[in-house]
Amino acid sequence: MVTQRSGTLVTYEDYLDMPEDERYEIIDGELIMAAAPSLLHQMIQDNIGHPLGAFIRANGLGRMFAAVTDVLLSEINVVQPDILFVSRARASIMTYSAVRGAPDLVVEILSPSNTQHGTVRKRELYARFRVPEYWQADSDTLEVTVLALAGDDYDIAGVYKMGDTLVSPMLPGFTLAVDDIFDSDVLALLSERS
Repeated sequence: MVTQRSGTLVTYEDYLDMPEDERYEIIDGELIMAAAPSLLHQMIQDNIGHPLGAFIRANGLGRMFAAVTDVLLSEINVVQPDILFVSRARASIMTYSAVRGAPDLVVEILSPSNTQHGTVRKRELYARFRVPEYWQADSDTLEVTVLALAGDDYDIAGVYKMGDTLVSPMLPGFTLAVDDIFDSDVLALLSERS
């Protein structure tokens, strides 16, 4: 197993030597071990991914991927977004082993264990590497925040709550009811968590 020595940056080459049965990300050379996603996390991912993927396929827009897909932003920045979209125009960044470059859209599902990492560090990282659109789905607040890149940071394009319909600046015509993201199965699991 690769372990990070104090002051030593972990690189993509180091990452490739790590056991495949564990989930890791590297942000600015720091190795971050990710827990396996919970059932709740996977249900939310599925509730977003299926309609999003169907829309992308039906309109011939590109490819959608769900975790676990490596995104190599640089030699010291490797992430595994929950969902990502690469447009047809940028298909050249898709390789056999990874997406090598910034996707057009990234979706991260926030959980109590990754909120700081997911909201702050990843937002900064995705903005720095020019990911045009970034969604944060938060099961604590039952909200989805859609962020659109504007200069060096993101503007909030929308904060969607239960009863709202999410729209995407990147994907005109795509809509998704927030009630379908946080459906009755998700709400039942959330009630167990309380």
